[in-house]
Amino acid sequence: MKKLIICCFSLFFCGLVFGQDEEDIVKKDTIILDEITVVGRRKLTNYRQEKTLSSLDDFLEKANKITMIKRGNYAWEPSLNNMNSERLNVTIDGMQIFGACTDKMDPITSYVDVSNLEKVQVGSGQEGTENGHCVGGGINLQLPASKFFESGLKTSVDLGYETNSNYKTAGLDLEYSGKNFYINADGIFRKADNYDAGRNNEILYSQFEKYNVSLQTGYKLSEKHSLDANVIYDKATDVGYPALPMDVSLAEAIITSVTHNFSSDSTIINTLESKLYFNTITHIMDDSKRPIVAIRMDMPGWSDTYGFYSKATILKEKHNLSLNLNGFYNRSLAEMTMYPNDSSQPAMFMYTWPDIRTLYSGIYAKDVYNINDNATFSASIRLGFHQNRIAEEVGLESLQIFYPELSDSKNRFLKSFSGDYSFKKKDYDFSFGLGYGERAPSVSEGYGFFLFNSFDNFDYIGNPTLKNEKAVEANVKANYHMNKFHLGIESSYFHIKDYIIGNIDQNLSSMTINADGVKVYEALSYATIFDVYLNASYAFSERVSFNGTIGYNYGKGSNDENLPLIKPFSYFAELNYHKKRFNAAMQLEGHGNQSRYNSFYGEDETPSYAILNLNLGNEFYIKQNQLIIKYGVENILDTKYSSYADWNNIPRQGRNFYINISAIIW
Repeated sequence: MKKLIICCFSLFFCGLVFGQDEEDIVKKDTIILDEITVVGRRKLTNYRQEKTLSSLDDFLEKANKITMIKRGNYAWEPSLNNMNSERLNVTIDGMQIFGACTDKMDPITSYVDVSNLEKVQVGSGQEGTENGHCVGGGINLQLPASKFFESGLKTSVDLGYETNSNYKTAGLDLEYSGKNFYINADGIFRKADNYDAGRNNEILYSQFEKYNVSLQTGYKLSEKHSLDANVIYDKATDVGYPALPMDVSLAEAIITSVTHNFSSDSTIINTLESKLYFNTITHIMDDSKRPIVAIRMDMPGWSDTYGFYSKATILKEKHNLSLNLNGFYNRSLAEMTMYPNDSSQPAMFMYTWPDIRTLYSGIYAKDVYNINDNATFSASIRLGFHQNRIAEEVGLESLQIFYPELSDSKNRFLKSFSGDYSFKKKDYDFSFGLGYGERAPSVSEGYGFFLFNSFDNFDYIGNPTLKNEKAVEANVKANYHMNKFHLGIESSYFHIKDYIIGNIDQNLSSMTINADGVKVYEALSYATIFDVYLNASYAFSERVSFNGTIGYNYGKGSNDENLPLIKPFSYFAELNYHKKRFNAAMQLEGHGNQSRYNSFYGEDETPSYAILNLNLGNEFYIKQNQLIIKYGVENILDTKYSSYADWNNIPRQGRNFYINISAIIW
């Protein structure tokens, strides 16, 4: 194992100095994957975004295949292709980072803000394996690239207010950019009280407070080489989760990295990006602000990750080759202490994550081959070694109660492959892809110890003997363009073997008071997931346009039962008006009723709903300074509703008026 790590780091540092003359370099065609452009303070010129100070969760939810699972008003969990975080690979600028909460109250997306990011890259299925293995896809929260713009000093200030939950936001960004040096510092603060659902129903324990600060700096060593350093500090306190029995007193992250960049048109390697990084997360759950409960609990968790990657692009004739050598080491530890209301009784303690150490090293390669001016074929592969080790002896002994032959470590070899054909003409384009991928069980699935799930009211125990989950997928996408009309369709199908899910063990008793029993993670023979989305748009004139989307999703296991958290029929329609320095949009969005639910996992039939939103924006210039005002009203009719993705049917926000003011000062 030590030799493997030494080899990976040797290749990493060799990449920093690699260079070889090559005359026949073909300039790369621009290959654009599906991505959501996150418009924060760094891209305020695109003032048509609905709210410049929206949270990252709001931005992600705009994508067709992404749904945010809500347990409150903060830290929503992303779901892609109807698959939750265990089956996704979520990274920050290619860096692996893992939450420290056994109840998924701190998804990776909660530890950054729009002020940190340039864009979000979303790869469906095996398109998302550039930075790690996954089944459902990858989400990469991309930080800004080096900025040697020679633009001098720039300042931006942001203020926002929303009536529902008395939500206040403030941000400040300072940036200096020279020829060989740049530095950027930004901070954002968010605070909300309890929000009101439709018809003025207050949702208790939905408040939160958060601030995020970051510093990015870079120095150009030469025309081909530069160094970047980045640090992000994110802290949330007093976070309420109305759909859960516990809240969060602290969710804190430090995310750091140092990056070397190489770029040249005269070498075999066109670009090379090599990064060393470290991140640490502390997450503390407690129920001290809840009414009297049968037993009080503190549930802290910690996650530390050290890692590296080296990404290269090679351009040769009709080939565009991407390579990524990466690795990480993670420590995940969580514990629970129970304090009886009778002070004469002793406290009870146990490890819910028994100090799991995960070591991974892998390599990714993708080649995009230009067949001709209209057609391309791409193929990718990722191979990786994955090891889990239980470092806490007490935790190992606890799991050996259920798995007597369990050793302290488990090695896995993971594989992913995909291929895609694309054809594009002036009036239409289409693509078709196939893929195969594997993923290891998550820390909770493999080693969790009496983790309470309030959705189905069961305690869960991990299963270290689980096999790798394996998926075969097919996807197709087509678009037709005619003058001012556009029509598109995209669809994907997943056949997942050894699908990991909880199943009741009648021989075990629950640890949580009033829980219905204990489930152990097991594997269905297979599960199938299908989705299809139809998109259309039409420009009535230069100023007025319409766009809309409808979607259908389906998921079923080999036991002929519906899979949980599968999105029902959905739709979205938007009428836009825009002219120079002003825009307006009326939106209609909704879901059909969720009739294909699974009560075994805590679901019930969720009624259909539809809501209306109105968004407006103005842009002003005072000399060279820019002022942007965004305002509007969400859920105009104050509809009371919840969707399939709202934990325990917690209602969503009712009517909400908002205003965002952003100024860029040169």
